[in-house]
Amino acid sequence: MEPDLPSPSSNSPLLAHLDMRLADQTWGEVIAAMDRNYAELVAYQERLESQNSELQSMREFLESVLASVSDVLIVASRLGKIEQVSASLSSRIGQNAADLHGRQTASLFTDAAALHKALDDCRITRAPVLIELELAAMPAPMPYELVIAPRRDGRGRVAGFVLTGRSVGELRQAYQALAHSHDDLKAMQSQLVRNEKMASLGRLLAGVAHELNNPISFVYANAHALERYATKFETYFDRVAGGASRSELISLREDLRLDRELRNLREAVRGAREGAERVRDIVADLRRLSADGAGEIAQFDLVEISRVAAKWVLRGRAEPVALVHDGAESLIVRGRAGHIQQVVMNLVQNALDVLEGQQGGRVVLSCMAQQGRAVLQVADNGPGIAPEAQAMIFDPFFTTKPVGKGTGLGLSISHKIAQEHGGNLLLCPQQAIGACFRLELPLATGEGRGE
Repeated sequence: MEPDLPSPSSNSPLLAHLDMRLADQTWGEVIAAMDRNYAELVAYQERLESQNSELQSMREFLESVLASVSDVLIVASRLGKIEQVSASLSSRIGQNAADLHGRQTASLFTDAAALHKALDDCRITRAPVLIELELAAMPAPMPYELVIAPRRDGRGRVAGFVLTGRSVGELRQAYQALAHSHDDLKAMQSQLVRNEKMASLGRLLAGVAHELNNPISFVYANAHALERYATKFETYFDRVAGGASRSELISLREDLRLDRELRNLREAVRGAREGAERVRDIVADLRRLSADGAGEIAQFDLVEISRVAAKWVLRGRAEPVALVHDGAESLIVRGRAGHIQQVVMNLVQNALDVLEGQQGGRVVLSCMAQQGRAVLQVADNGPGIAPEAQAMIFDPFFTTKPVGKGTGLGLSISHKIAQEHGGNLLLCPQQAIGACFRLELPLATGEGRGE
């Protein structure tokens, strides 16, 4: 016989207890899951807020960059539509950045076809493209040099373009202003050279007057003699025309001493010609000395230039000074002869100034060719240059002469002229007696004799 089993109704308190435990456990799991989800949601919210903050900071940074950049900047899509522009571009074309959004970039430039081609080239080559276009700026179009660079996405594809440009017109204006300033400086330098040359010529006036006076006086005296000879010959030829006899003419010829006067006439003509040629040579030298040297660059003989310049400076010297030329017979260089002549005159004049009042003064001009350069050294046996002054000797307005005796520009200008000719002007090293200046100039190709 099977045992009797209890009916479910007899155990209902136990089942109810079990159901309650299961319900509590389920709610605990639900609450735990909700806590985990809430914690994850809070963490996600914090990360999102952090990323939003970083994104906002980056946006503000980009906006500040776009607002501060002085060059024009355009960010365009792959189709060439404007996405962002710099404040400088908005200012140049007189439109707000918001109004430009979505417009074709080519509409901002006068040559749309050229910009479309440049965008296509950039898209195909995936490399920056440089182009010059006119921006439709206010009040008038202005040329800009643009760099078009590709903008890529995460997979390396061209997603758009970045255009940066700088006004070429402003650069050209700056270059023009710089060129004008350079021209003004060159004009000022030329004026200083002319002023210094005029000062040198002023010191030579006494010598020039003496040089011109001698041949002119000689021509003047011979002109009086020629007038006297003409009177005698006119008297003789009047008698010939009047039908005088042969004996009368012979007697008259002896009385007028025509044979002697004929010989004297030839000497007077020769002397007058020599005097006139001497005046011509003096005038030619003066014209070379007074030339501003601003003509075309040409080849000339440095030795000849130095001889002419030194000779004229010495003519204005009251006290005797020995002038010696030594070295090469010819050194052909290339440049402006008038400027180099002024340099030599200045060096010789300075040497004569330091020898003033000194007995046995001596100036030596030595010419030589060394390592493809023509070298002219001007040395004197004066007191020399003090060591503390040697470092400043080529500085503008520095002079060791008394007030009113020098401008302090001669050596400075001479140094600049030498450098403009590709050479140099410097003090000779290890000069035992007096002072020595060394002028170096490039020799013309294949030239230079008498080394």
